[in-house]
Amino acid sequence: MAPQESQHESTEFTKSTGPTEAAEQGRTGRRALLGAAVLGAGGAVLGLSGTARAAGEGHGGGLKTLPVPTVIGHRGASGYRPEHTFGSYQLALDLGADIVEAGDLVPTKDGHLVCRHEPEIGGTTDVANHPEFAGRKTTKVLDGVSTTGWFTEDFTLAELKTLRAIERIPANRPHNTLYDGRWQIPTFEEVLKWQDEQTRKRGRQVWIYPETKHPTYFRGLGLGLEERVAKLLRTYGKDKRNSPVILQSFEPTSIQRLNRLVDNPLVVLLSAANSRPWDFVEAGDPRTTADLITREGLREIAGYAQGIGPTLDLVIPKDAAGKLTTPTTLVKDAHAVGLVLHPYTMRNENPFLPAEFRKGADADAYGDAFGAFRVYFATGIDGVFTDNPDTGLLARQDFVNR
Repeated sequence: MAPQESQHESTEFTKSTGPTEAAEQGRTGRRALLGAAVLGAGGAVLGLSGTARAAGEGHGGGLKTLPVPTVIGHRGASGYRPEHTFGSYQLALDLGADIVEAGDLVPTKDGHLVCRHEPEIGGTTDVANHPEFAGRKTTKVLDGVSTTGWFTEDFTLAELKTLRAIERIPANRPHNTLYDGRWQIPTFEEVLKWQDEQTRKRGRQVWIYPETKHPTYFRGLGLGLEERVAKLLRTYGKDKRNSPVILQSFEPTSIQRLNRLVDNPLVVLLSAANSRPWDFVEAGDPRTTADLITREGLREIAGYAQGIGPTLDLVIPKDAAGKLTTPTTLVKDAHAVGLVLHPYTMRNENPFLPAEFRKGADADAYGDAFGAFRVYFATGIDGVFTDNPDTGLLARQDFVNR
């Protein structure tokens, strides 16, 4: 999620053929589900009374089985473990996350999909400590940005499996460095098998939320992501409308391509208002994110996707001092065309919180995350990505019982 961050319906997510009918169904379904959640219907997602609960029960029932607001473990439980590792994914489930973002998908030289925040892996693995790969360090232009390091597309899967994951932001999370070197880089196929295994062990459907990363860049290298994703989903029987796999991308054309290949619920990620999706840049499309979040732009998205994943700043902008201002109309406008909203990313540490919720000046100290969650939940968002799923779940409990 969020390469730029250096940046429920009571029925289901349905494949969109047009926004009008879907909009009315989405509004009706979402109202019913949110009402059930606020009333605490169904009881105990967390083993506590009054917790948000979706209207449906059981396995294979689509997004109606998810609570609102949905708590999505961002790259797992990356507030406590190095991101995109089975340690992080597993902990997210242990902490109660409704969905695990497993993972950000990038390809290897031999065409396998692996889970890394970015194709450049110098900051998320111990590759720099492997002298046999010193010659692989290079500089590339990635979505218009000159980037130096080691890239997954220059390694075979077997070579990547000799590496180990490390904490990406040690200045903010020095405690996570305890786990440096413990886990390999997971493949997407391993994640799909893990999902099935965890579903059986836990007696409840485990959901995942993978993202296609830099799809235009990789298609230019002959490593198209969408076809590889679709092939694996079909192989494991997870390419259906009610499959517990939500697909996301910052590039709308990647979501449009996936819409033709699979029937999974699809989400368009949205960065800063003045940014342009890279596929738009490559195609000469002058539109920015600000154009996509107009009513016309949202109607267009509703024609091929079921949700949006905006940065939190698109929901509530900040002023020059970093404090929250007045919420935008994005939630209302998206719901009006039947789209759900899963914004990103809530984190507990001070630097990532709005200024009024920070405590002290330490970069790794926790601020008032509960206060921030409360304000964002009050906008009517359908869920949120968070590095700290346990905090998100407690915040949701507070919100629905308020």
